[in-house]
Amino acid sequence: MKAEIIAVGTELLLGQIVNTNAQFLAQGCADLGVTVHFQTVVGDNEARLIEALGLASGRADLVICTGGLGPTQDDLTKDALSAYLNRQLILHQPSMDKIETFFRDRGIHMVESNRRQALMPEGSDPLPNDAGMAVGTALTQDGTHYVLLPGPPKEMKPMFERYAAAWISTKLDGVHPLHSRMLKFAGIGESSLEHELLDLIKEQSDPTIAPYAKEGEVAVRITTRAASKEQADAKLDPLEAEIRSRLGAYIYASRDISLEQAIVRIMQERGLKLSAAESCTGGLLSDMITAVPGSSAVYQGGIVCYTNEWKHRLLGVPMDVLEGTDAPGAVSEKAARLLAEGLLQRSDSDFAVSITGVAGPGTSEGKPVGLVYVGIARKGCATEVAQLALSGTRDIIKLRAARSALYRLWKLLSN
Repeated sequence: MKAEIIAVGTELLLGQIVNTNAQFLAQGCADLGVTVHFQTVVGDNEARLIEALGLASGRADLVICTGGLGPTQDDLTKDALSAYLNRQLILHQPSMDKIETFFRDRGIHMVESNRRQALMPEGSDPLPNDAGMAVGTALTQDGTHYVLLPGPPKEMKPMFERYAAAWISTKLDGVHPLHSRMLKFAGIGESSLEHELLDLIKEQSDPTIAPYAKEGEVAVRITTRAASKEQADAKLDPLEAEIRSRLGAYIYASRDISLEQAIVRIMQERGLKLSAAESCTGGLLSDMITAVPGSSAVYQGGIVCYTNEWKHRLLGVPMDVLEGTDAPGAVSEKAARLLAEGLLQRSDSDFAVSITGVAGPGTSEGKPVGLVYVGIARKGCATEVAQLALSGTRDIIKLRAARSALYRLWKLLSN
């Protein structure tokens, strides 16, 4: 089954919000065995929306619209579909009862426009909205299936997962669902990874291999269609084994999690504690770690020692290391080592990470933009320091420095 996703909303075209709904729905369709061939964004204009529905109906078996189901006059998705299919809009009484109860229980006057949220094209199946008031709808006409979902993700996602996916499944005839694994890599670039797997990518048929990349990490999704998990595993296992034989040193997870999530999980399992001393990254590493749920069991805290005074006063780095004609300087292997060791001594951590460098836009201490040192001190072991030569804008250098520190920490934990 081929599908097209139509995201409705002028705010999407203006770039005021990011279209995360399309990403979620594309993945949801893939899990059902439905292939998304097109994604369209259209503004709050009925004529253009009808035109988009016509194009989608001519090239897809399933058309999923998200957005435009609300109470205001620019919420036109149901109107457009009803006009395109020549069906009347009718009131779905259970949804209307829910809306009226909502306003009555809160003592709020309900304006007439809220009735629009309970309308649906005649002959369609209602999709309940457990997180909001606008009812979703699903229907089939002339061999094409249509699903209308609300725009807010907190409403759209549960409606799709609980109701729309099941409705779509009833329209599938002998289509095996997709089974995927996501292998996550760190410490290797996209081009290097692709070079190592190029023969597999060129020869792929079933299973398929799809590399993905974003700043600081690379992923490979391997996918097959199969009637059962057991059948899928029989096809995916040999391919994953071959990829691991070539690039296993860089694989930190076989599911879609971040490197910081993997680190927190390992340290939780081993009862290890972590702290950080950050200069050029300004707390970015700490923010990445503390964004992981449960990180409080691992992460003790961090110090943003941006000035030499704080490096000296809080972490004991001698001033003659930081400043002076013959001093190594704050951006040096020695400073990174002393920062990590000073933090380890002053904390109850098992690992202490330090980052010091030049993020730009100008040089510092006569040293080039992108020169960064990452130190990792750990109990009972020699401190390790890595020198990095990073490129990019100030923000990108900070991000790459933090991710490089995470990668080096993960490598130590994995050995």
